[in-house]
Amino acid sequence: MAGRCILQNTLKSAAVFEGRGLHSGKPVRMVVRPASADYGIWFKRVDVPLRDAMVAARWDQVVPSKLCTLLRNEAGVEVSTVEHVMAALAGCAIHNAVIEIDGPEVPILDGSAEPFVQGFLARGLIEQTAPVRAIRVLKPVEVTDGEATARLEPAEMLEIDFRIQFAETAIGEQKKHLNLSNGTFVRELCDSRTFCRQSDVEAMRANGLALGGTLENAVVFEDDRVLSPGGLRHSDEPVRHKMLDAMGDLYLAGGPVLGRYTGIRAGHALTNRLLRALFADPSAWKMVECSAQTVGKLPGVGVVKSDLPATA
Repeated sequence: MAGRCILQNTLKSAAVFEGRGLHSGKPVRMVVRPASADYGIWFKRVDVPLRDAMVAARWDQVVPSKLCTLLRNEAGVEVSTVEHVMAALAGCAIHNAVIEIDGPEVPILDGSAEPFVQGFLARGLIEQTAPVRAIRVLKPVEVTDGEATARLEPAEMLEIDFRIQFAETAIGEQKKHLNLSNGTFVRELCDSRTFCRQSDVEAMRANGLALGGTLENAVVFEDDRVLSPGGLRHSDEPVRHKMLDAMGDLYLAGGPVLGRYTGIRAGHALTNRLLRALFADPSAWKMVECSAQTVGKLPGVGVVKSDLPATA
């Protein structure tokens, strides 16, 4: 059956988020505003009026950065730590938005994507008169870096398979596989927080990073202990957060990805390398218009507030 096309979405009204940057520690205000059909996702640095302040949320705008995803336009204007809000946009099926921000770093909030999801669902979505176009993976593409691997291969919907391994016994080896269709991200992943080891915190602060990090916006581990108050939201919260990060980084493809992503000890940089490898090979992908046949296969289709986990 052909059926009607799945239509693009934007927010009904602006969603406002205020907090501090994880690495800078500086206060930042971010407003996610509706945008017209086919506009895509763009960041706008409202604090840099004398330069091109628009930064596309796109894979080819990513530049090397430690510990987060950093976007930079041709004028040198940057926005960093975009992965959590990008994951929330993907998980809520928001295709068009302008993200106004008065600093170089997205606020970390509680270290997860849940506050963004809450804000978006509170505002509600409106359908637009343009079809959703997705990137369908046609053949396997893989990149490696030492023991780390990131891979995309054909699948009917977005699936994420992730494996991590840390020496700390409180983390250890974790693996998880999810079909990300219709609300799975909101129900299973959005509340999982960024995490690190206590030794990492000390090293980062010695190098001027993680100045805004606290036990309230990251899960901190030390050997067999969880130092953050209240412990874990999920017994496997670290691997869930890595999947959340991958979701956000994949949305920089410029639309939903229809394929299976496998990450083994992978991070932001490797996922970006994977997208670059995918788009460098025209035979590895194609843009498809999403029809009724894809209903339930796209993240965010039909998501409602009751899908939010109990931590919301």
